Amino acid sequence: MLRTRLVDAALAVAVASVSLSASAQTRAVLELFTSQGCSSCPPADKLLGELAADPNIVALSLPIDYWDYLGWKDTLADSRHTARQRAYSRVRGDHEVYTPQIVVNGSLHALGSDREAVEAAIAKSRENPTTLALPVTVSTADGHLAVGVPDGKNMRLPAEIWVAGLARAVTVAIKRGENKGKTITYHNVARRWLKVDDWKGTAHTWTVPLPDIERGDGVNSAAVLVQSGTVEKPNAILGAAIAQLR
Repeated sequence: MLRTRLVDAALAVAVASVSLSASAQTRAVLELFTSQGCSSCPPADKLLGELAADPNIVALSLPIDYWDYLGWKDTLADSRHTARQRAYSRVRGDHEVYTPQIVVNGSLHALGSDREAVEAAIAKSRENPTTLALPVTVSTADGHLAVGVPDGKNMRLPAEIWVAGLARAVTVAIKRGENKGKTITYHNVARRWLKVDDWKGTAHTWTVPLPDIERGDGVNSAAVLVQSGTVEKPNAILGAAIAQLR
């Protein structure tokens, strides 16, 4: 069943993605808002896994908690994901909050199980010249993650830089609720969030201790995003990439 209820709410945590090569090749950041308690979500979870295999796509699973009352408490859910999804809807002005929903490049959304709709949203979002215009670089050395963002030249949008710790694959046997009896694998599940800094449009490199990222349960990858706006008002993603930590 497609989830289309919910209205307003709180703060959003910004999410991200990271790679060992420049993200100039990154064509999309896809954030899937999903739930173990949503019977419409398994096809979207599967599709996200397929999309995550594309090296030019930064794909994240963001399990939400608002369907926990349906008989199964999502074991991966985070209230910050719910807040982020709601914040996106407020910025867009449509108040569309449902599962499975994919937010594309921080600006548009599509049904998470509809590959054609996702591709159309990617193409539409790239009409904004600032979307993924920054070639973010990421590397690991001496127990740190190094994040490089170049000068934005004419781009002087207020933006924030975030690192997310990701679990590449988490398999869950669901025992109750709408997906009772199913075993589902979730891909690039966000488990840890760290704000690196505000980006002011100039070139800079930051380092983040790997233990600070790896505190999240099962974290074995990292993601970084440079996103215009704030956690309360997230907007177009200016640069992103994704990398394995171990």
